[in-house]
Amino acid sequence: MSDQINSTEEDNTPIEKSVTKTKATQSQEETPKQMPSIKADTPIEKPSKAANVEPEVAAAPTPEITEVQEVESSDAIAQIETVLEKEPTDYSNLNKVELTTALENLISSGAIDNIKEEAEEIKTEFNNLFQEELTQKKEAFLEQGGNIIDFHYTSTEKKAFNDIFNDYKTKRNAHFKKLKQDLEGNLEVRNLLIEEIKGLLDSKQSVNSNYKKIKDIQDRWKQTGAIPRDKYNTVWNNYHHYMETYYDALQLDREFRDLDFKHNLEEKQKLITRTQELAKQSNIDKAFRELQLIHRRWKEEIGPVAREIREELWETFSAATKIIHDKKMIAEAALEETFIENYAIKKELIGLINKVQEETKSSHSAWQNAMKQVQEIRDVFFSVGRVPKDKNKEIWASFKDTTRSFNKAKNDFYKHQKSAQYDNLEQKRKLIKLAQDNKDTEDFEKATPLFKKIQHDWREIGHVPRKDSDTIWKEFKAACNHYFDRLHALKDEENKGEVENLAQKQALLDSMKTISLSGDHKQDIQTIKVTISQWKNIGRVPFKKKSIDQKFNKALDALFNTLDLDKKEAELIKFENKLHAMASEDDTRKLQNEQFFIGKKIDETKSEILQLENNLQFFKHVAKDNPLVKEVYKNIDNHKEQLALWKEKLVKIKAIQNG
Repeated sequence: MSDQINSTEEDNTPIEKSVTKTKATQSQEETPKQMPSIKADTPIEKPSKAANVEPEVAAAPTPEITEVQEVESSDAIAQIETVLEKEPTDYSNLNKVELTTALENLISSGAIDNIKEEAEEIKTEFNNLFQEELTQKKEAFLEQGGNIIDFHYTSTEKKAFNDIFNDYKTKRNAHFKKLKQDLEGNLEVRNLLIEEIKGLLDSKQSVNSNYKKIKDIQDRWKQTGAIPRDKYNTVWNNYHHYMETYYDALQLDREFRDLDFKHNLEEKQKLITRTQELAKQSNIDKAFRELQLIHRRWKEEIGPVAREIREELWETFSAATKIIHDKKMIAEAALEETFIENYAIKKELIGLINKVQEETKSSHSAWQNAMKQVQEIRDVFFSVGRVPKDKNKEIWASFKDTTRSFNKAKNDFYKHQKSAQYDNLEQKRKLIKLAQDNKDTEDFEKATPLFKKIQHDWREIGHVPRKDSDTIWKEFKAACNHYFDRLHALKDEENKGEVENLAQKQALLDSMKTISLSGDHKQDIQTIKVTISQWKNIGRVPFKKKSIDQKFNKALDALFNTLDLDKKEAELIKFENKLHAMASEDDTRKLQNEQFFIGKKIDETKSEILQLENNLQFFKHVAKDNPLVKEVYKNIDNHKEQLALWKEKLVKIKAIQNG
């Protein structure tokens, strides 16, 4: 609906020009000599239920559904509120089942005449997903030797979606068909009312009788609903012309005429007072919406006033109207600047998604990191706000194309990854068989390096499908543990001294239950360190009894928990104990593995910090007190603390190895 307010009761001259057109206004208030000409493109105030008939743009082909002529609602309030367009809903991350549910919920919202764009958006996303599925099925069919002529594929999901969408189209068509019928019916009623007025002009009945009839016609006119928009000006001008002609005829009985003029004056003065009140309100949008209703009532529901005061009354009303209109123009100009800024921000965010997509990503972790980045960008995109109306479709289409392109690249990667995972599964099954074939061998000298190689190869192979991961790991672990349990049992027999060490460690473990800490921080730390030193000096225990070390660590944790000890300090003390336990086993491989693990964690943490710091560029247009921004800074600080701890652990393990 145009933001201009009609400047006269019968004319559509913009308010800014109304002051210079008072003579024209006055002449149009008089009974016209002939019907005024109507400009086809002149904006008009529409009645409360008015609607226009326009052909609907052809929708994408849908099975067995054809579109009927669509009519557009022109309710005054609805038109004003639709100026504030809502942000489009993003359906690109939903799967087919979720899209079907979204369509059902949209249809059940009841706004069947106002959901076309969203329904088509859901349909497009669903068809994109189905097309991907169709392509995969076709490729598989051809790989198995099938002939393309024989290929046909559908799914229960596709059928269910089509049924729901077709039901929506049927309901929509029925709605607009009925609306069109209502408009035509209302047009017929209004034309008949005009004919009744014309009949009263030649009536021989009493003035009193005709006056009652004209009042009845006015009431029925107000109660009659909308008519087609292309007929509105002609019908309204006809009505206004014959109504004024009737009132001119009432000069024969000034009592009735003056009484009506007085009533109309009082009603219009009330509208002027209310308009002046609205001009002082701070909520300009609310004031503007009510102003539309006031203008409609002034124009359609209240009759003319005495000729000598018409111009003055209208100028007073126009002055109050202009204040509201000017305020709205200023507010809209300010909003438009914000919308332009939002447009620039959203374009930049779309560019960032493109940048993330263009970066090389050859691993699962890299793609997971990229998906996280894109989601953060999307969150910012939807928090930015509206863009200029003429840019809305462009920016939304660009955003959808970009995210769809990213999702396709992601899906292609995981499709290839899935194939590679099945290859990995076959390789790991071969290693399981090799381990099972050798787990009971008596040739430990040859089998031990073989099992170490098997374990190394297992780690190098890579991921398998998630549904098989736990199963094959348990099979592999069972075969390896079976062999190494036999190997360690043999060594236990050869190391009787380890049994004595076990007894000493058990005694020390029991004594820890009675350790009494003094409350002196330094003294209590020293007491715990002495206990740790005693434990590691005892020496190794039989392999099958190594769980006693875990019990000792739990006892240490209990002691640490009673102290007011910094978490980092406690972690480092326990780590030193773990390192000395590894060193006491005379197994350099464990220390090397631990050093490799720590080095890897340092690299990963550095990478995560760098990525988080890069992510801050997504928020350069967002205030620092924004919850998303604060969360990123908090995450960076936590990662830096972790990095410092890993570095200290690396220093300690290097010291153990070099010592």
